[in-house]
Amino acid sequence: MLGPVILAASRSDRMRRLISAAPVTKQVVDRFIPGETVDDIVPIIKDLTAKGLELTMDVVGEDITTPEQAAAARDAYLALIDHLKELELGERVEMSVKLSMFGQALPGGHELALANVRPVVEAAAAIGTTVTLDAEDHTTLDSMFAIHEELRKDFPQTGCVIQAYLFRTEADARRLAAAGSRVRLVKGAYKEPAEVAYQQKHEIDKAYVRVLRILMDGEGYPMIGSHDPRLIAIAQELAHQAGRKPNEYEFQMLYGIRGDEHLRLAAEGHRMRVYTAYGTDWYGYFMRRLAEKPANLRFFLRSMVSKG
Repeated sequence: MLGPVILAASRSDRMRRLISAAPVTKQVVDRFIPGETVDDIVPIIKDLTAKGLELTMDVVGEDITTPEQAAAARDAYLALIDHLKELELGERVEMSVKLSMFGQALPGGHELALANVRPVVEAAAAIGTTVTLDAEDHTTLDSMFAIHEELRKDFPQTGCVIQAYLFRTEADARRLAAAGSRVRLVKGAYKEPAEVAYQQKHEIDKAYVRVLRILMDGEGYPMIGSHDPRLIAIAQELAHQAGRKPNEYEFQMLYGIRGDEHLRLAAEGHRMRVYTAYGTDWYGYFMRRLAEKPANLRFFLRSMVSKG
């Protein structure tokens, strides 16, 4: 019930100021966002990959208001790729990008976002890895899918994200579940109206399973973005039914959530990728993590009470 309230707060400048100023906030944010710079994050990359895990890296920040900020976001990813090149980890560390960071919402935003993200995708391919385009609110998706299709002409390994709570997603999944595609399925973490999205958890869970079955039965590479033990077990069963080998799909979970489960799945021979965000503009990302799961909110509130 609090999810929509928290998501509304994620767009409030007043709430941003209040939460950012709270003394305990940084300690809690560090659970989900383990660094602000590339230098901060390199030890995390080394540690997780040494444990048999894979990563997808997200430079946080979405509230882009000028073309110069969009170019700076592009350059931040290019700097990350320079560091990844030195680590020589190839596809074990990919990147996730939000096209809003690349100027998608600005005038001429579709063309601007494509122009900014293309050099990132090119640079990623040059070091043996790739990029996944994150899904944002439903008004941005047609543009995201069009950019995804354009990038795949030259870089077919480019991935994208679909969100189970949207009514449109089953049709999107059927279109995307083709040979060579890489598709991450998540429940969805934006406040969407009832006209376009399921509102109840049980409806979203059922939609997730329907879409996951489409992806598993298709010819692409499914990426299961979930921390839900029941959905993880269902994903394993659907993969078995579809005759998929362990390297023909992967699990993805957020840094800071269910770390023991990351290691368990990797130890069982599954590909397990940890979505790891870093940067200074953490507020929107952090608030969505609180909205997604009551346990995250309880963790934050307990910390505020005990340390505030």
